[in-house]
Amino acid sequence: MINRYVAFDVETPNYENNRMSAIGVSVVEDGRIVDEFYSLVNPEARFDRFNIQLTGITPEAAAGAPTFPELWRELEPSLSSGLLIAHNAPFDMSVLAKCLLDYGILWRSTARYACTCQMGRRLLPTLPNHKLNTLCDYLGLELDHHHAGSDSGACAEILLHYLDNGADIRPYIRTYDMLRLCTARASGTAGALPYKKR
Repeated sequence: MINRYVAFDVETPNYENNRMSAIGVSVVEDGRIVDEFYSLVNPEARFDRFNIQLTGITPEAAAGAPTFPELWRELEPSLSSGLLIAHNAPFDMSVLAKCLLDYGILWRSTARYACTCQMGRRLLPTLPNHKLNTLCDYLGLELDHHHAGSDSGACAEILLHYLDNGADIRPYIRTYDMLRLCTARASGTAGALPYKKR
């Protein structure tokens, strides 16, 4: 039985999506959020105008922030401590894997994760879409969208909502190949599960 989940969200400085400009982490244990972390990240890379407008993070704001290798010493224990959770998780997993590869940081060859967006498509099929802000509006959660700390916290709250309403997370667990930068082929697909909004 899984009893520790690590929800995380990253923002990126440009379309290459191989560096972070911010990261948020929210750890869920025993049915509640027990730890939260947020930091800007100096990506040591250029910023595209689109990303600046989307996230509000400028090169000047990130210049004084720690680099990914400097943050990794603090991030690694949390990210290694439970099942990784993200909204539109393949994106966040790919950015994490690319950062590790770019900086030559050895962590693990594969990592297990689950996606709250994918879960939402099965568990809340009547919503018009399953974007993070749509789910937050539906569930009455506060969200400062594209702020990594707020997004990771919202992801954790959405996960807690699913768990509180009886969802089984196990069918949604996938394995990300951190070296090949892709999700390993799933052995099966998750079917609709008994679920109700309380």
